[in-house]
Amino acid sequence: MSEASILFPNLGIALKHVGSSVSVFGFEIAYYGITIAAAMLLGISLILRIARKTGQDADLYFDVSLITIVCALIGARAYYVIFSWDSYRDHLLEVFNFRGGGLAIYGGVLAGILTVWIFARVKKQDFGLMADTVSAGLVLGQAIGRWGNFFNREVFGGYTDSLLAMALPKSAVRSGDVTQEMLDHLLTVDGVEFIQVHPTFLYESLWNLALMLFLLWFIKKKHFHGEVFLCYLMGYGVGRAWIEGIRTDQLLIPGTGLPVSQVLSVLLAVGALLILLTKRKLERRKTKG
Repeated sequence: MSEASILFPNLGIALKHVGSSVSVFGFEIAYYGITIAAAMLLGISLILRIARKTGQDADLYFDVSLITIVCALIGARAYYVIFSWDSYRDHLLEVFNFRGGGLAIYGGVLAGILTVWIFARVKKQDFGLMADTVSAGLVLGQAIGRWGNFFNREVFGGYTDSLLAMALPKSAVRSGDVTQEMLDHLLTVDGVEFIQVHPTFLYESLWNLALMLFLLWFIKKKHFHGEVFLCYLMGYGVGRAWIEGIRTDQLLIPGTGLPVSQVLSVLLAVGALLILLTKRKLERRKTKG
């Protein structure tokens, strides 16, 4: 084994040479960036496909997708910087160093939602319909994008010896993400020390793929525009609330020990559920009336 190995010991899987970047004409391109780019392209492709199948203007969704990508990247960076301010307060120029890492998906999601809402207002479109149309593509992009964390050896949970346990070389991860329990259960293979952790990137990727399949099925059965989007907020919120609770790299609300993304997940899921129930009730009244 080497420092580039990633193991899934209880599945009998040993990936001996997992790189983090590839060199093209002497320029290093991170697999993380490649993964995010692939996630964007496949997510947009699905959005355009749904738009065409539902009789909408695919060009409109292509335009909003390009604008949203830029705003989402800015939002993801801003969210991370805000809740990691101690790391940037004395190095302000690092705020703009995207290559140094530090993107929080929830910042991207919130910025993306705001962008679509503004776009719909400007173009005089139904925000609920647009949000429904982009939801499955958004969650597909999230499912693929999480694999960037796999290549970066980041976004993992605490120690576990479960079936899906993942083993990473201790020297390949940030020291601040390593807990004492991991150190107490170090795994040594061919002289290399591994920590054994929950592969939370994998949990979230699988959860998002399942949610995407549900949304694709549900889009034909919705009762009102915006219902698919509300289901996305609920489904993603529930999964993320659980997964965030076992991560070791949580962004905390200043002055508390509460993970900001976990709190936000619960609020979004509960809020979406209340709105959905209220809208369903109003729709039933209209039908009876």
